[in-house]
Amino acid sequence: MLKRLILFLFGVLIFNPSFSQAEIYELRVYELDFFRPAEVLHTYLEKALIPALNRQGVEHIGAFEEAGEALPKKIYLVVAYDNMGAYATVTDGLRADRGYLSAAKPYFEAPEDQIAYTRYESSFIRSVTGFPALEKPADSELFELRIYESRNEDALRRKVKMFNDSEFQIFEEVGLPMVFFGENISGDQMPCLTYLLAFKDKAHHAEAWSEFGPHPEWQRITKLEEYADAMNDITRVFLKPLPYSQL
Repeated sequence: MLKRLILFLFGVLIFNPSFSQAEIYELRVYELDFFRPAEVLHTYLEKALIPALNRQGVEHIGAFEEAGEALPKKIYLVVAYDNMGAYATVTDGLRADRGYLSAAKPYFEAPEDQIAYTRYESSFIRSVTGFPALEKPADSELFELRIYESRNEDALRRKVKMFNDSEFQIFEEVGLPMVFFGENISGDQMPCLTYLLAFKDKAHHAEAWSEFGPHPEWQRITKLEEYADAMNDITRVFLKPLPYSQL
């Protein structure tokens, strides 16, 4: 399945060169097993994978867990690549990185009952013109991950246009700090877009969103026929950074 996905993504690059210039985000979600310890996975991410990605030139890697007491527990990893070609280069680089292979050995060789998850989900997200690159936030203890689903590709195109033309500016004006934004290339909620916001705390979150709805530009664009029915579902997850997160 992964091989077919990679071949598809590279096919897109060949036939659409401008696509390759977009920043690419990998969003991994590890769903933890109730009865298995998580230490091996945390150690792998902190001591092996993230340092190795940094050596490959990948910076500002986000590692989060869900805020609150939701079960089963999940770990979220956000990795930003310069473009899809960089993703392939970095992946190949990891396989040749002796430091990574050595540090990852306890994880690779752990018995099944010591691995905290059965499998992880991985989505790839392409940045858009209105927000082309990940921005590292300052002093953020609360993050909000949002996934907007659309009923078809044209509806998603119109929702992305709504952000490019107006919503990014509104977000900036009301104090909704964007970390990354993009249109999903793959995942289990297609077609959709995904973005991540950062806040100092819950009060900051509440204040910023309270100013968004009444904003004159938001009130104007929500009445435009062009954007009617551009989105039909929202997934919202509150996250807190793990100690080794770089965001």
